[in-house]
Amino acid sequence: MTINRATITTSITRLTEAMERDFDMLNTADGALGDGDLGITMLRGMRAINEDIQGLPDDLGLALFQCAKSFTKSSGSSYGTLLATGLMAVAKTLKGKTEIEAAQIGNLVSVALDQMQARGKAQLGGKTVLDSLDAVAKATYNKTDAKDIADAAATAVDTALKEFRNKKATIGRARIYAEKSIGLDDPGMLAMNRIIKALADRQGTNNNNKTE
Repeated sequence: MTINRATITTSITRLTEAMERDFDMLNTADGALGDGDLGITMLRGMRAINEDIQGLPDDLGLALFQCAKSFTKSSGSSYGTLLATGLMAVAKTLKGKTEIEAAQIGNLVSVALDQMQARGKAQLGGKTVLDSLDAVAKATYNKTDAKDIADAAATAVDTALKEFRNKKATIGRARIYAEKSIGLDDPGMLAMNRIIKALADRQGTNNNNKTE
């Protein structure tokens, strides 16, 4: 399977629909460990990208750069900035290409993770979105079949969310809640869970902000 402009536009549609659906869930999760506006950030960002969907160029790098730019303009939140940073890193890698093979996904996730980690000055293991991306990168490494990649990525974000749920947040705003963060999903990890599941076209069941 090759990834091209059509793949990106389809992904944008899925992500926008997912953020519309999960708006309240993300706000609620963020309200327990943050400002309570993560759903707003994600929905505004995806709506902004969706507004420009018809004008996306065939060049994958330029298309993703435009998406990152649109997302950034819609919100000045730290999470939005972090996502845009990862997206821009991938855009730089793909500049000049109109299509790529699905086998490159694992490497691209690693590229995004590295830049996001550098921007956020955070280490893995702190119960953040970085831990979700690390799980996806490892799960999709060296996989070539599109379905296998999608299945592995969807399973990885579910597993990461579950594994970190009962750990204490040590990075970001959630760290101020210390022991109270134990037993709660990190909002950023939860958002990435919904992003990856939407991109993989896998729908999870959610109950009390917990994706099993």
